[in-house]
Amino acid sequence: MSVTRQDSFDRISADPAFDVVVIGGGINGIGVFRELALQGMRVLLVERNDYSSGCSAAPSRMIHGGLRYLENGEFSLVKESLRERDALLANAAHMVRPLPTTVPITSTFSGLLNGAASFLGLSTPPARRGALALKAGLSMYDWITRKRRRLPPHQFRSATKTLRLWPRLTPKLRGSATFFDAWISYPERLAIELLLDSGREAPGSIALNYAELVRRDTGYAVRDHLTGREFPIAAKALVNATGAWLDESLAALSSQGIDGERYVSGTKGSHIVLDHPELHAALKGHMIFFENGDGRVCVVFPYLGKVLAGSTDIRVEKAERVYCTDEERDYILDALRGVFPSIPFNAEQIIYTYSGIRPLPRSDHAFTGRISRGHMIRRINGAVPQFCMIGGKWTTFRAFAEQTTDAVLDFLGKARVRDTYDLPIGGGAGFPEEPEALERQLIARHGIGANRATWLVGLYGTRADAVLSFCRTREDDVPLDTGLDVTAAEIAYLAQHEHVVHLADLALRRLPLAITGLISSRRLEALAAVLAAELGWTPAERQKQVADLTHQLHTYHGVSADMLTQRN
Repeated sequence: MSVTRQDSFDRISADPAFDVVVIGGGINGIGVFRELALQGMRVLLVERNDYSSGCSAAPSRMIHGGLRYLENGEFSLVKESLRERDALLANAAHMVRPLPTTVPITSTFSGLLNGAASFLGLSTPPARRGALALKAGLSMYDWITRKRRRLPPHQFRSATKTLRLWPRLTPKLRGSATFFDAWISYPERLAIELLLDSGREAPGSIALNYAELVRRDTGYAVRDHLTGREFPIAAKALVNATGAWLDESLAALSSQGIDGERYVSGTKGSHIVLDHPELHAALKGHMIFFENGDGRVCVVFPYLGKVLAGSTDIRVEKAERVYCTDEERDYILDALRGVFPSIPFNAEQIIYTYSGIRPLPRSDHAFTGRISRGHMIRRINGAVPQFCMIGGKWTTFRAFAEQTTDAVLDFLGKARVRDTYDLPIGGGAGFPEEPEALERQLIARHGIGANRATWLVGLYGTRADAVLSFCRTREDDVPLDTGLDVTAAEIAYLAQHEHVVHLADLALRRLPLAITGLISSRRLEALAAVLAAELGWTPAERQKQVADLTHQLHTYHGVSADMLTQRN
Protein backbone atom coordinates (compact mmCIF):
# COMPACT_ATOMS: atom_id res chain seq x y z
CA MET A 1 0.00 0.00 0.00
CA SER A 2 1.41 3.38 -0.99
CA VAL A 3 1.81 6.20 1.52
CA THR A 4 0.53 9.57 0.32
CA ARG A 5 2.17 12.92 0.91
CA GLN A 6 -0.71 13.91 3.17
CA ASP A 7 -0.24 10.71 5.18
CA SER A 8 3.36 11.72 5.83
CA PHE A 9 2.47 15.19 7.08
CA ASP A 10 -0.32 13.74 9.24
CA ARG A 11 2.24 11.42 10.86
CA ILE A 12 4.58 14.36 11.52
CA SER A 13 1.73 16.27 13.16
CA ALA A 14 0.84 13.27 15.32
CA ASP A 15 4.46 12.65 16.38
CA PRO A 16 6.98 15.41 15.55
CA ALA A 17 9.92 13.80 17.41
CA PHE A 18 12.68 12.21 15.33
CA ASP A 19 16.01 10.73 16.23
CA VAL A 20 17.66 12.22 13.13
CA VAL A 21 16.66 14.60 10.36
CA VAL A 22 18.52 14.24 7.06
CA ILE A 23 18.64 17.37 4.92
CA GLY A 24 19.09 16.72 1.22
CA GLY A 25 17.60 13.98 -0.94
CA GLY A 26 20.47 13.29 -3.29
CA ILE A 27 22.13 9.90 -3.30
CA ASN A 28 24.21 10.62 -0.17
CA GLY A 29 21.18 11.83 1.78
CA ILE A 30 19.03 8.93 0.64
CA GLY A 31 21.85 6.50 1.43
CA VAL A 32 22.25 7.75 5.00
CA PHE A 33 18.46 7.86 5.45
CA ARG A 34 18.30 4.15 4.62
CA GLU A 35 21.28 3.30 6.83
CA LEU A 36 19.88 5.12 9.85
CA ALA A 37 16.34 3.84 9.37
CA LEU A 38 17.56 0.25 9.19
CA GLN A 39 19.33 0.71 12.54
CA GLY A 40 15.95 1.30 14.20
CA MET A 41 16.17 5.10 14.24
CA ARG A 42 13.13 7.23 13.48
CA VAL A 43 14.41 9.36 10.62
CA LEU A 44 12.98 12.24 8.59
CA LEU A 45 14.44 13.04 5.15
CA VAL A 46 13.68 16.47 3.71
CA GLU A 47 14.48 17.44 0.10
CA ARG A 48 13.54 20.90 -1.15
CA ASN A 49 13.20 19.79 -4.79
CA ASP A 50 12.75 16.29 -6.18
CA TYR A 51 14.87 13.37 -5.06
CA SER A 52 18.13 13.02 -7.00
CA SER A 53 17.42 16.15 -9.01
CA GLY A 54 20.70 17.97 -8.37
CA CYS A 55 24.23 16.61 -8.71
CA SER A 56 22.90 13.07 -8.25
CA ALA A 57 21.04 13.38 -11.57
CA ALA A 58 24.15 14.51 -13.45
CA PRO A 59 26.81 11.79 -13.11
CA SER A 60 28.65 10.16 -15.99
CA ARG A 61 26.50 7.12 -15.18
CA MET A 62 29.60 5.14 -14.35
CA ILE A 63 30.07 2.96 -11.28
CA HIS A 64 33.84 2.81 -11.10
CA GLY A 65 36.92 2.52 -8.97
CA GLY A 66 38.49 5.72 -10.21
CA LEU A 67 41.59 4.59 -12.08
CA ARG A 68 42.95 8.11 -12.38
CA TYR A 69 42.70 8.69 -8.61
CA LEU A 70 45.74 6.46 -8.20
CA GLU A 71 48.07 9.17 -9.50
CA ASN A 72 46.62 11.51 -6.85
CA GLY A 73 47.76 8.99 -4.25
CA GLU A 74 44.16 8.21 -3.21
CA PHE A 75 44.71 4.48 -2.85
CA SER A 76 42.16 4.05 -0.05
CA LEU A 77 39.51 5.80 -2.17
CA VAL A 78 40.19 3.49 -5.11
CA LYS A 79 40.04 0.44 -2.84
CA GLU A 80 36.77 1.61 -1.31
CA SER A 81 35.33 2.48 -4.72
CA LEU A 82 36.16 -0.93 -6.19
CA ARG A 83 34.61 -2.66 -3.18
CA GLU A 84 31.43 -0.59 -3.53
CA ARG A 85 31.36 -1.11 -7.29
CA ASP A 86 31.35 -4.86 -6.76
CA ALA A 87 28.62 -4.55 -4.14
CA LEU A 88 26.40 -2.63 -6.56
CA LEU A 89 27.03 -5.18 -9.30
CA ALA A 90 25.61 -7.78 -6.91
CA ASN A 91 22.91 -5.77 -5.12
CA ALA A 92 21.54 -3.78 -8.05
CA ALA A 93 22.22 -6.07 -11.01
CA HIS A 94 19.07 -4.83 -12.76
CA MET A 95 20.64 -1.38 -13.15
CA VAL A 96 24.40 -1.77 -12.61
CA ARG A 97 26.18 -3.82 -15.24
CA PRO A 98 29.78 -4.56 -16.28
CA LEU A 99 31.29 -2.10 -18.75
CA PRO A 100 34.38 -3.03 -20.80
CA THR A 101 36.51 0.10 -20.96
CA THR A 102 39.22 0.66 -23.56
CA VAL A 103 41.97 3.25 -23.28
CA PRO A 104 43.73 4.36 -26.51
CA ILE A 105 47.49 4.65 -25.85
CA THR A 106 49.51 7.24 -27.75
CA SER A 107 52.84 7.12 -25.89
CA THR A 108 55.01 4.73 -23.87
CA PHE A 109 56.79 6.57 -21.07
CA SER A 110 54.68 9.71 -20.58
CA GLY A 111 52.89 10.16 -17.26
CA LEU A 112 55.28 8.15 -15.10
CA LEU A 113 55.85 11.17 -12.83
CA ASN A 114 52.19 12.16 -12.45
CA GLY A 115 51.96 10.47 -9.08
CA ALA A 116 55.15 12.12 -7.90
CA ALA A 117 53.79 15.52 -8.96
CA SER A 118 50.67 14.92 -6.89
CA PHE A 119 52.74 13.76 -3.92
CA LEU A 120 54.75 16.99 -4.10
CA GLY A 121 51.51 19.00 -4.04
CA LEU A 122 51.72 20.28 -7.59
CA SER A 123 48.38 21.31 -9.09
CA THR A 124 49.37 21.39 -12.74
CA PRO A 125 47.61 19.12 -15.27
CA PRO A 126 49.10 15.62 -15.43
CA ALA A 127 51.14 14.55 -18.42
CA ARG A 128 49.45 12.27 -20.92
CA ARG A 129 49.32 8.74 -19.49
CA GLY A 130 51.57 6.43 -21.48
CA ALA A 131 51.62 2.64 -21.65
CA LEU A 132 53.90 2.12 -18.63
CA ALA A 133 51.95 4.47 -16.35
CA LEU A 134 48.69 2.85 -17.45
CA LYS A 135 50.11 -0.64 -16.91
CA ALA A 136 51.09 0.28 -13.36
CA GLY A 137 47.63 1.65 -12.61
CA LEU A 138 45.73 -1.27 -14.10
CA SER A 139 47.96 -3.79 -12.36
CA MET A 140 47.13 -2.14 -9.05
CA TYR A 141 43.44 -2.11 -10.01
CA ASP A 142 43.56 -5.87 -10.53
CA TRP A 143 45.62 -6.45 -7.39
CA ILE A 144 43.10 -4.63 -5.20
CA THR A 145 40.27 -6.91 -6.39
CA ARG A 146 42.31 -10.12 -6.55
CA LYS A 147 40.54 -11.88 -3.64
CA ARG A 148 36.97 -11.21 -4.76
CA ARG A 149 37.25 -10.58 -8.46
CA ARG A 150 33.89 -10.15 -10.19
CA LEU A 151 35.24 -8.78 -13.47
CA PRO A 152 37.99 -9.92 -15.88
CA PRO A 153 41.56 -8.58 -15.46
CA HIS A 154 42.96 -5.99 -17.84
CA GLN A 155 44.67 -6.71 -21.15
CA PHE A 156 46.89 -4.76 -23.55
CA ARG A 157 46.81 -4.80 -27.37
CA SER A 158 49.10 -3.63 -30.12
CA ALA A 159 48.12 -0.79 -32.41
CA THR A 160 47.43 -3.24 -35.23
CA LYS A 161 45.06 -5.35 -33.18
CA THR A 162 43.40 -2.29 -31.68
CA LEU A 163 42.63 -0.80 -35.08
CA ARG A 164 41.40 -4.15 -36.30
CA LEU A 165 38.83 -4.15 -33.48
CA TRP A 166 38.10 -0.40 -33.55
CA PRO A 167 39.01 0.82 -37.05
CA ARG A 168 37.47 4.25 -36.47
CA LEU A 169 39.83 5.12 -33.60
CA THR A 170 42.64 7.60 -34.22
CA PRO A 171 45.49 6.06 -36.26
CA LYS A 172 47.93 7.94 -34.00
CA LEU A 173 47.56 5.37 -31.25
CA ARG A 174 50.34 2.95 -30.33
CA GLY A 175 48.09 0.40 -28.70
CA SER A 176 45.25 0.10 -26.21
CA ALA A 177 44.36 -1.37 -22.87
CA THR A 178 40.99 -2.78 -21.80
CA PHE A 179 39.74 -3.14 -18.25
CA PHE A 180 36.30 -3.54 -16.71
CA ASP A 181 34.27 -1.15 -14.56
CA ALA A 182 30.50 -0.75 -14.53
CA TRP A 183 27.73 1.58 -15.67
CA ILE A 184 24.32 2.40 -14.20
CA SER A 185 21.27 2.70 -16.41
CA TYR A 186 18.96 4.72 -14.16
CA PRO A 187 20.73 6.39 -11.21
CA GLU A 188 17.68 8.47 -10.28
CA ARG A 189 15.52 5.34 -10.21
CA LEU A 190 17.99 3.49 -7.99
CA ALA A 191 17.72 6.36 -5.50
CA ILE A 192 13.93 5.99 -5.51
CA GLU A 193 14.25 2.24 -4.92
CA LEU A 194 16.41 2.92 -1.87
CA LEU A 195 13.60 5.10 -0.51
CA LEU A 196 10.94 2.51 -1.28
CA ASP A 197 12.97 -0.19 0.46
CA SER A 198 13.36 2.04 3.51
CA GLY A 199 9.65 2.79 3.64
CA ARG A 200 8.84 -0.91 3.55
CA GLU A 201 11.43 -2.05 6.10
CA ALA A 202 11.34 0.97 8.43
CA PRO A 203 7.80 2.38 8.19
CA GLY A 204 8.36 4.70 11.15
CA SER A 205 10.69 6.88 9.09
CA ILE A 206 9.43 9.49 6.62
CA ALA A 207 10.83 10.96 3.38
CA LEU A 208 9.51 14.15 1.79
CA ASN A 209 10.39 15.88 -1.46
CA TYR A 210 9.46 19.49 -2.20
CA ALA A 211 9.81 20.34 1.48
CA GLU A 212 12.41 22.26 3.46
CA LEU A 213 13.80 22.27 6.97
CA VAL A 214 13.72 25.80 8.44
CA ARG A 215 15.06 27.16 11.73
CA ARG A 216 12.61 28.87 14.07
CA ASP A 217 13.02 30.46 17.51
CA THR A 218 11.54 27.38 19.12
CA GLY A 219 13.61 24.93 17.09
CA TYR A 220 12.96 23.55 13.61
CA ALA A 221 10.00 23.13 11.30
CA VAL A 222 9.34 21.43 7.98
CA ARG A 223 7.80 23.68 5.34
CA ASP A 224 5.70 22.06 2.62
CA HIS A 225 6.56 23.79 -0.66
CA LEU A 226 3.21 22.85 -2.17
CA THR A 227 1.00 24.43 0.50
CA GLY A 228 3.33 26.73 2.44
CA ARG A 229 2.29 25.07 5.71
CA GLU A 230 4.89 24.51 8.42
CA PHE A 231 5.09 21.56 10.80
CA PRO A 232 7.25 21.87 13.95
CA ILE A 233 9.64 18.96 14.49
CA ALA A 234 12.26 17.95 17.04
CA ALA A 235 15.49 16.05 16.39
CA LYS A 236 18.48 14.81 18.36
CA ALA A 237 20.83 15.25 15.41
CA LEU A 238 20.88 16.59 11.86
CA VAL A 239 22.73 15.12 8.89
CA ASN A 240 23.50 17.76 6.29
CA ALA A 241 23.68 16.04 2.90
CA THR A 242 22.97 19.08 0.73
CA GLY A 243 26.06 18.58 -1.43
CA ALA A 244 27.08 21.69 -3.34
CA TRP A 245 24.67 23.72 -1.18
CA LEU A 246 26.19 22.53 2.11
CA ASP A 247 27.83 25.80 3.13
CA GLU A 248 24.64 27.79 2.54
CA SER A 249 22.35 25.31 4.29
CA LEU A 250 24.77 24.95 7.20
CA ALA A 251 24.72 28.70 7.79
CA ALA A 252 20.92 28.84 7.53
CA LEU A 253 20.29 25.99 9.97
CA SER A 254 22.98 26.60 12.59
CA SER A 255 21.83 28.78 15.47
CA GLN A 256 25.45 29.80 16.01
CA GLY A 257 26.24 30.40 12.35
CA ILE A 258 29.60 29.25 10.99
CA ASP A 259 33.07 30.66 11.36
CA GLY A 260 33.46 31.66 7.72
CA GLU A 261 35.24 28.48 6.65
CA ARG A 262 33.78 26.91 3.54
CA TYR A 263 33.82 23.15 3.11
CA VAL A 264 32.74 22.60 -0.49
CA SER A 265 34.61 23.47 -3.68
CA GLY A 266 32.27 22.73 -6.56
CA THR A 267 33.17 21.92 -10.13
CA LYS A 268 30.71 21.79 -12.98
CA GLY A 269 30.47 18.68 -15.15
CA SER A 270 28.46 18.63 -18.38
CA HIS A 271 27.53 15.70 -20.63
CA ILE A 272 25.84 15.24 -23.98
CA VAL A 273 23.72 12.40 -25.34
CA LEU A 274 23.91 11.77 -29.08
CA ASP A 275 21.67 9.90 -31.48
CA HIS A 276 24.60 8.72 -33.58
CA PRO A 277 24.30 5.17 -35.00
CA GLU A 278 27.71 5.39 -36.67
CA LEU A 279 29.47 6.21 -33.40
CA HIS A 280 27.36 3.68 -31.50
CA ALA A 281 28.49 0.94 -33.89
CA ALA A 282 32.13 2.09 -33.76
CA LEU A 283 32.25 1.70 -29.97
CA LYS A 284 31.60 -2.06 -30.21
CA GLY A 285 29.92 -2.05 -26.80
CA HIS A 286 32.94 -0.51 -25.03
CA MET A 287 33.48 2.71 -23.20
CA ILE A 288 36.38 4.62 -24.72
CA PHE A 289 38.26 6.31 -21.87
CA PHE A 290 40.59 8.92 -23.31
CA GLU A 291 42.50 12.09 -22.60
CA ASN A 292 41.78 15.40 -24.23
CA GLY A 293 44.59 17.78 -25.05
CA ASP A 294 44.21 19.68 -21.76
CA GLY A 295 44.77 16.56 -19.65
CA ARG A 296 41.10 16.14 -18.80
CA VAL A 297 39.86 12.53 -18.96
CA CYS A 298 36.80 12.13 -21.21
CA VAL A 299 34.50 9.17 -21.75
CA VAL A 300 32.11 7.99 -24.44
CA PHE A 301 30.00 4.82 -24.30
CA PRO A 302 26.75 3.26 -25.53
CA TYR A 303 23.82 4.29 -23.34
CA LEU A 304 20.26 2.99 -23.74
CA GLY A 305 20.59 2.80 -27.53
CA LYS A 306 22.22 6.24 -27.76
CA VAL A 307 25.74 7.47 -26.95
CA LEU A 308 26.73 9.36 -23.81
CA ALA A 309 29.84 11.57 -23.83
CA GLY A 310 31.50 13.85 -21.32
CA SER A 311 32.60 15.58 -19.38
CA THR A 312 33.81 19.02 -18.44
CA ASP A 313 35.29 19.96 -15.06
CA ILE A 314 34.94 23.69 -14.48
CA ARG A 315 35.34 25.35 -11.09
CA VAL A 316 32.25 27.23 -9.88
CA GLU A 317 31.93 29.58 -6.94
CA LYS A 318 28.16 29.59 -6.51
CA ALA A 319 25.86 26.61 -5.99
CA GLU A 320 23.00 26.84 -8.46
CA ARG A 321 21.27 24.87 -11.16
CA VAL A 322 23.56 24.73 -14.18
CA TYR A 323 23.37 23.74 -17.83
CA CYS A 324 25.72 22.65 -20.60
CA THR A 325 26.88 25.77 -22.43
CA ASP A 326 27.64 25.95 -26.14
CA GLU A 327 31.35 26.14 -25.27
CA GLU A 328 31.15 22.94 -23.22
CA ARG A 329 29.17 21.21 -25.96
CA ASP A 330 31.83 22.16 -28.50
CA TYR A 331 34.59 21.02 -26.12
CA ILE A 332 33.07 17.54 -25.89
CA LEU A 333 32.45 17.33 -29.64
CA ASP A 334 36.04 18.40 -30.36
CA ALA A 335 37.29 15.75 -27.94
CA LEU A 336 35.29 13.12 -29.82
CA ARG A 337 36.71 14.30 -33.15
CA GLY A 338 40.18 13.81 -31.73
CA VAL A 339 39.64 10.17 -30.78
CA PHE A 340 37.37 9.27 -33.75
CA PRO A 341 38.73 11.52 -36.52
CA SER A 342 36.95 9.73 -39.38
CA ILE A 343 33.47 10.09 -37.86
CA PRO A 344 31.56 13.34 -38.43
CA PHE A 345 30.12 15.13 -35.40
CA ASN A 346 27.77 18.09 -35.19
CA ALA A 347 25.42 19.69 -32.69
CA GLU A 348 22.33 18.43 -34.54
CA GLN A 349 23.15 14.88 -33.40
CA ILE A 350 22.76 15.91 -29.74
CA ILE A 351 19.34 14.96 -28.34
CA TYR A 352 19.91 15.86 -24.69
CA THR A 353 22.42 17.59 -22.44
CA TYR A 354 22.77 17.74 -18.69
CA SER A 355 25.04 19.34 -16.16
CA GLY A 356 25.60 19.33 -12.41
CA ILE A 357 27.94 20.59 -9.72
CA ARG A 358 30.27 18.07 -8.09
CA PRO A 359 30.33 18.85 -4.35
CA LEU A 360 34.06 18.31 -3.85
CA PRO A 361 36.01 19.06 -0.67
CA ARG A 362 37.38 22.60 -0.62
CA SER A 363 40.67 22.83 -2.51
CA ASP A 364 43.04 25.40 -3.97
CA HIS A 365 44.27 23.14 -6.79
CA ALA A 366 44.46 25.06 -10.05
CA PHE A 367 43.79 21.91 -12.09
CA THR A 368 40.40 20.63 -11.00
CA GLY A 369 41.31 17.05 -11.83
CA ARG A 370 43.69 17.11 -8.85
CA ILE A 371 40.84 17.81 -6.39
CA SER A 372 40.01 14.77 -4.29
CA ARG A 373 36.86 12.80 -5.08
CA GLY A 374 36.97 11.42 -1.55
CA HIS A 375 34.58 12.21 1.28
CA MET A 376 34.66 13.27 4.91
CA ILE A 377 32.33 14.00 7.81
CA ARG A 378 32.49 17.27 9.75
CA ARG A 379 30.51 17.58 12.98
CA ILE A 380 29.26 21.07 13.84
CA ASN A 381 28.29 21.26 17.50
CA GLY A 382 25.23 23.05 18.80
CA ALA A 383 21.98 22.39 20.61
CA VAL A 384 21.30 19.97 17.76
CA PRO A 385 24.63 18.94 16.17
CA GLN A 386 24.97 18.75 12.41
CA PHE A 387 26.92 15.96 10.77
CA CYS A 388 28.04 17.40 7.43
CA MET A 389 28.68 15.04 4.51
CA ILE A 390 31.43 16.66 2.43
CA GLY A 391 32.40 15.30 -1.00
CA GLY A 392 31.60 11.81 -2.18
CA LYS A 393 30.59 10.27 -5.49
CA TRP A 394 27.85 7.99 -6.74
CA THR A 395 29.89 4.79 -6.53
CA THR A 396 30.70 5.19 -2.84
CA PHE A 397 27.35 6.45 -1.55
CA ARG A 398 26.71 3.37 0.59
CA ALA A 399 30.14 3.45 2.25
CA PHE A 400 29.83 7.20 2.92
CA ALA A 401 26.34 6.69 4.36
CA GLU A 402 27.62 3.83 6.53
CA GLN A 403 30.44 5.97 7.92
CA THR A 404 28.11 8.90 8.61
CA THR A 405 25.58 6.63 10.27
CA ASP A 406 28.26 5.17 12.53
CA ALA A 407 29.25 8.69 13.59
CA VAL A 408 25.64 9.55 14.41
CA LEU A 409 25.07 6.27 16.25
CA ASP A 410 28.18 6.90 18.33
CA PHE A 411 26.85 10.35 19.29
CA LEU A 412 23.45 8.90 20.21
CA GLY A 413 25.01 6.03 22.15
CA LYS A 414 23.39 3.44 19.90
CA ALA A 415 24.87 0.30 18.37
CA ARG A 416 24.63 -0.73 14.73
CA VAL A 417 22.18 -3.60 14.28
CA ARG A 418 22.32 -4.16 10.53
CA ASP A 419 24.91 -4.13 7.76
CA THR A 420 23.94 -3.14 4.21
CA TYR A 421 26.96 -4.22 2.17
CA ASP A 422 25.21 -7.36 0.89
CA LEU A 423 21.67 -5.94 1.00
CA PRO A 424 19.87 -6.02 -2.38
CA ILE A 425 18.32 -2.81 -3.63
CA GLY A 426 14.78 -2.70 -5.02
CA GLY A 427 14.35 -4.81 -8.11
CA GLY A 428 17.84 -6.20 -7.66
CA ALA A 429 16.51 -8.65 -5.05
CA GLY A 430 16.48 -12.09 -6.64
CA PHE A 431 17.49 -10.69 -10.03
CA PRO A 432 18.62 -13.59 -12.27
CA GLU A 433 21.98 -13.78 -14.03
CA GLU A 434 20.08 -13.89 -17.33
CA PRO A 435 17.46 -11.09 -17.45
CA GLU A 436 15.78 -12.89 -20.35
CA ALA A 437 14.59 -15.55 -17.90
CA LEU A 438 12.64 -12.91 -15.98
CA GLU A 439 11.30 -11.46 -19.21
CA ARG A 440 9.98 -14.89 -20.25
CA GLN A 441 8.25 -15.26 -16.88
CA LEU A 442 6.49 -11.92 -17.32
CA ILE A 443 5.42 -12.78 -20.86
CA ALA A 444 3.96 -16.11 -19.72
CA ARG A 445 2.30 -14.76 -16.59
CA HIS A 446 0.88 -11.51 -17.92
CA GLY A 447 0.56 -12.08 -21.67
CA ILE A 448 2.65 -9.07 -22.65
CA GLY A 449 4.92 -8.65 -25.67
CA ALA A 450 8.68 -9.11 -25.67
CA ASN A 451 9.48 -5.40 -26.03
CA ARG A 452 7.24 -4.53 -23.10
CA ALA A 453 8.86 -7.24 -20.97
CA THR A 454 12.36 -5.96 -21.80
CA TRP A 455 11.32 -2.41 -20.92
CA LEU A 456 9.85 -3.41 -17.55
CA VAL A 457 12.72 -5.68 -16.50
CA GLY A 458 15.25 -2.99 -17.39
CA LEU A 459 13.36 -0.36 -15.41
CA TYR A 460 12.08 -2.29 -12.40
CA GLY A 461 14.00 -5.56 -12.20
CA THR A 462 12.12 -8.11 -10.11
CA ARG A 463 9.62 -5.38 -9.15
CA ALA A 464 8.24 -5.60 -12.70
CA ASP A 465 5.76 -8.30 -11.64
CA ALA A 466 4.20 -5.98 -9.04
CA VAL A 467 4.02 -3.16 -11.59
CA LEU A 468 2.25 -5.43 -14.08
CA SER A 469 -0.12 -6.74 -11.43
CA PHE A 470 -1.17 -3.14 -10.76
CA CYS A 471 -1.48 -2.41 -14.48
CA ARG A 472 -3.79 -5.40 -15.01
CA THR A 473 -6.33 -3.81 -12.66
CA ARG A 474 -6.64 -0.83 -14.98
CA GLU A 475 -8.49 -0.53 -18.24
CA ASP A 476 -5.87 1.81 -19.68
CA ASP A 477 -2.90 -0.56 -19.75
CA VAL A 478 -2.13 0.37 -23.36
CA PRO A 479 0.92 2.15 -24.82
CA LEU A 480 0.86 5.85 -24.13
CA ASP A 481 1.83 6.55 -27.73
CA THR A 482 2.98 4.70 -30.83
CA GLY A 483 6.61 3.69 -30.44
CA LEU A 484 6.53 3.73 -26.63
CA ASP A 485 6.50 0.70 -24.31
CA VAL A 486 5.29 2.66 -21.30
CA THR A 487 1.52 2.56 -20.69
CA ALA A 488 -0.98 4.89 -19.06
CA ALA A 489 -1.49 2.37 -16.28
CA GLU A 490 2.25 2.30 -15.61
CA ILE A 491 2.23 6.09 -15.32
CA ALA A 492 -0.57 5.77 -12.77
CA TYR A 493 1.50 3.24 -10.83
CA LEU A 494 4.44 5.66 -10.68
CA ALA A 495 2.17 8.50 -9.61
CA GLN A 496 0.79 6.44 -6.73
CA HIS A 497 3.95 4.70 -5.55
CA GLU A 498 7.07 6.73 -6.42
CA HIS A 499 6.70 10.22 -4.89
CA VAL A 500 5.77 11.95 -8.16
CA VAL A 501 4.72 15.56 -7.57
CA HIS A 502 5.43 17.29 -10.88
CA LEU A 503 5.45 16.28 -14.53
CA ALA A 504 9.21 16.86 -14.59
CA ASP A 505 9.69 14.22 -11.88
CA LEU A 506 8.19 11.65 -14.21
CA ALA A 507 9.73 12.64 -17.55
CA LEU A 508 13.23 13.48 -16.27
CA ARG A 509 13.79 11.07 -13.38
CA ARG A 510 11.24 8.25 -12.99
CA LEU A 511 11.35 7.34 -16.69
CA PRO A 512 14.15 7.67 -19.29
CA LEU A 513 11.95 9.51 -21.77
CA ALA A 514 13.82 12.80 -21.99
CA ILE A 515 17.40 11.54 -21.86
CA THR A 516 16.82 9.06 -24.70
CA GLY A 517 15.02 11.53 -26.96
CA LEU A 518 11.64 9.80 -26.61
CA ILE A 519 9.88 12.91 -25.34
CA SER A 520 7.79 15.04 -27.70
CA SER A 521 5.16 17.72 -27.30
CA ARG A 522 2.38 15.19 -27.99
CA ARG A 523 3.78 12.76 -25.44
CA LEU A 524 4.15 15.52 -22.86
CA GLU A 525 0.45 16.20 -23.19
CA ALA A 526 -0.35 12.49 -22.86
CA LEU A 527 1.82 12.16 -19.73
CA ALA A 528 0.24 15.25 -18.22
CA ALA A 529 -3.26 13.93 -18.88
CA VAL A 530 -2.59 10.74 -16.92
CA LEU A 531 -0.92 12.58 -14.04
CA ALA A 532 -3.72 15.13 -13.91
CA ALA A 533 -6.23 12.35 -13.38
CA GLU A 534 -4.09 10.68 -10.70
CA LEU A 535 -2.97 13.79 -8.82
CA GLY A 536 -6.12 15.88 -9.18
CA TRP A 537 -4.72 18.70 -11.27
CA THR A 538 -7.03 21.35 -12.66
CA PRO A 539 -6.85 22.11 -16.40
CA ALA A 540 -4.86 25.25 -15.55
CA GLU A 541 -2.38 23.27 -13.41
CA ARG A 542 -2.01 20.66 -16.12
CA GLN A 543 -1.17 23.36 -18.65
CA LYS A 544 1.31 24.93 -16.22
CA GLN A 545 3.06 21.58 -15.65
CA VAL A 546 3.57 21.13 -19.40
CA ALA A 547 4.87 24.70 -19.75
CA ASP A 548 7.24 24.31 -16.79
CA LEU A 549 8.72 21.06 -18.13
CA THR A 550 9.03 22.50 -21.64
CA HIS A 551 10.98 25.41 -20.14
CA GLN A 552 13.26 23.06 -18.15
CA LEU A 553 13.97 20.93 -21.21
CA HIS A 554 14.96 23.99 -23.22
CA THR A 555 16.92 25.82 -20.51
CA TYR A 556 18.75 22.96 -18.84
CA HIS A 557 18.78 20.09 -21.34
CA GLY A 558 19.14 21.64 -24.78
CA VAL A 559 15.74 20.36 -25.99
CA SER A 560 13.88 23.21 -27.64
CA ALA A 561 10.14 23.48 -28.21
CA ASP A 562 10.81 23.09 -31.94
CA MET A 563 12.65 19.82 -31.27
CA LEU A 564 9.69 18.57 -29.24
CA THR A 565 7.30 19.46 -32.05
CA GLN A 566 9.48 17.82 -34.72
CA ARG A 567 9.45 14.54 -32.78
CA ASN A 568 5.64 14.27 -32.95
